[in-house]
Formats: sequence, structure tokens, C-alpha cells
Amino acid sequence: MAMHVMEDKRFVSHLDLDTFFVSVERLKNNNFIGKPLIVGGLSDRAVVSACSYETRKFGVHSAMPMKLALRLCPHAIVLRGDMDSYSYYSRVVTDVVRDSVPVMEKASIDEFYVDLTGVDKFFGCSKFMMELKEKIKKESGLPISYALASNKLVSKVATDDAKPDGKKEILHGDEREYLAPLNISRMPGIGQKTGMLLNQMGVKTIKILSEIPLPMMQNLLGKNGIDLSRKANGIDPSPIVPYSEQKSIGSEETFMQDTIDIQFLNSELIRLTEKLTFQLRKQQRLTGCVTVKLRYANFDTVSKQMVIAYTASDAVLLKKVKELFSKLYDKRMLVRLIGVRFSHLVQGSQQINLFEDTEEAVRLYQAMDAMRHRFGDEAVKRAISIPKLENKSKAKLF
Repeated sequence: MAMHVMEDKRFVSHLDLDTFFVSVERLKNNNFIGKPLIVGGLSDRAVVSACSYETRKFGVHSAMPMKLALRLCPHAIVLRGDMDSYSYYSRVVTDVVRDSVPVMEKASIDEFYVDLTGVDKFFGCSKFMMELKEKIKKESGLPISYALASNKLVSKVATDDAKPDGKKEILHGDEREYLAPLNISRMPGIGQKTGMLLNQMGVKTIKILSEIPLPMMQNLLGKNGIDLSRKANGIDPSPIVPYSEQKSIGSEETFMQDTIDIQFLNSELIRLTEKLTFQLRKQQRLTGCVTVKLRYANFDTVSKQMVIAYTASDAVLLKKVKELFSKLYDKRMLVRLIGVRFSHLVQGSQQINLFEDTEEAVRLYQAMDAMRHRFGDEAVKRAISIPKLENKSKAKLF
């Protein structure tokens, strides 16, 4: 007799720490609770990194010029961002979630996905998530919102409806109905360009998007059109990617001639670090750990690492790399190889590092990255990072 094995229903939850930077600042100083708060640079030429709900009703939002934000909400309190604190609390919450669930994905410094498939049989996913929410609040002091659904897409969209400090559940079979009335701007994967194109076609809601024939979507947007059509119908088979602190990117250089030339070694460190920070930003990632590696002429290999506040900033990472190198390097020995590695990677935007940057500096970084996108990783570099040609060999990724 043939036996049919029923496949488990998927249960996926998305968790999002509410106005994370603002919540951490309020944890550090409860006088800020209920006050209009902006986190960013202290000059009116800086940009907004985060803002409280009290400022949002005046039209303030992240990445807005600080000058405009203060014009819209002149009574707002402005605080300089503290990435050390934000990274600490992100790690506290990460540990709580990781210790509590079967599978966790850290989507960014303040967002998580958890796969609870099978938990419904033994405990109940709704009860489990309510208790996890309370555990996070107790252990970290931070408010967090979550949504429970059958896949990552629906759970992420629904979390926005759960905020602030709330919860939402989309039952199996209700995905399409839930998404239908929402504006297409709520759909992950629809950027500004695609959004403008769809709006010009009169596609305002996810319901209309879901009704466009698949061949038309494919002709319009290629492979991305097929993906959007599926998601508009509430279908998202993408798996939870288990979180690992060991994810890393790195680059190392073996020299044609062993060297003790400090200026040359510094130029190589700068070049490797700039190349890797560009890769971080291109992948929209942040690093939480830096490692510098040296191999001497006698083939002895040494390395030193440092856990840092999450960042993708050239200035911050260059400083950390130089600190590690100065602690590591024995000036009496010839160097054969030098390497830099970034690990503890999480998804995130470089914007959170720019607490002291002006609009001009932000535009400069963006212009430099645009040139690198077009002409290659090393199209733009600091003059000091151009090493002596006779001592170079081919860089190797690891």
C-alpha cells in the first residue's frame, strides 16, 4: 500500500527592533521617552540616520538632510549616533534569538527571520513567538515587533503593520488576500525605477500586480518580473539562511620581493581595505570583526583580530586595520604576504555609519562607489594606496 507523507506547513516569523537606534538611546536615557528624537550628525549639514515616531508625523525620515528635518520638526532633540552601543544591543538580541529558535537568519543589525516549521506540533508557533518577544524585551530592554506567516515575504510585509511593539499573524491561505489592497511600494524588491514604471502603467496595488499575466511581467522586467509576480500572489519559497558569525570576505597580497618598507606595507593595507569596504557596500553588508594577517619571509604566519561596531565605512575600517597592523608587525623582519579579512557580516546600509558626514561627503562616497561599479573595484583610490609597481604581485581573494 502506497504511503503519502504530508509536507509540514512552513511557519516563518520576521522580527524587527522598533526604531532601533532611537530605542537604544531611550534605554540609555529614559528622559528621551516620548520626545521627538533624531539620531545623526550634529551639524545642520549632516543627514538623519534614524528618527522616532514623534518626528515622523512631521515628515522626517532617515537619509533626509538634517537641515530639512529640523525645519519640519524644530523642537526635535538631535543625538550623535553611537554605533558601539547599537552593535552591543544587536549582539544581545542575536544571542537571545539564536538560543531560542531552531533556525535563525540575521537579515540586518536590527532584523531577524526565524523558521518555526514543526514547532506548531509541540508548542504552538503563536505562543512561542509571544514568549520570544517578551524574552527579548526582558533580556535587552528593547521593544520588538514581529509577524508570523507561511514565508519570509509575507512575514516581512506584515511586520510593518505590527509596529510599534506589536505582533501580527497571517494564516495559511490568507497570503494573497492580505497583500492585495497594499500599495506596491510595500512589496520588497520593487525599487524606485520599477515602482515608477508600474505606476505609469496604472499598477498601484499588489492585487493589480498579481493579476498581470506572467508573460507580460517577464517581457516587462525579465527574471525579476517572474519573481515579483510570484510574490504578489503571496508565494515565496526562499529559505531561511542560517546565521553564522564566520561569514567573511577578505583579500591578501603576496609580494614578488619580501619587504620591510613601512610606507609600501601601509599603502597595501589601504588598498586592500578600500577594495573590501566597497565590496561590503556593494553587497549592502556591514562587518563586525576585522582581521589582519602577515606572513614573514621565513613563512611564519601571524594574525590579529578585533570585534568592532558594525560598519562599512572606509574611515573607520582603515583606522582599525592600521591599529591591528601596528600591534602585529615586528619591524625587524621582512614581510612576504599581507592580508585583511572582514567577518561577522550582516545585511545593512552604510548610511548608519555616517553620523558625522555631511550631504557632500555622502554624495562623494556614492560617486566614488558609482565609478567603482562602472570601472572596477580599484578605479578610485587614495594616492597613498598606490604601491610601488615593482613589488606587486597578483592579489588573491580568500
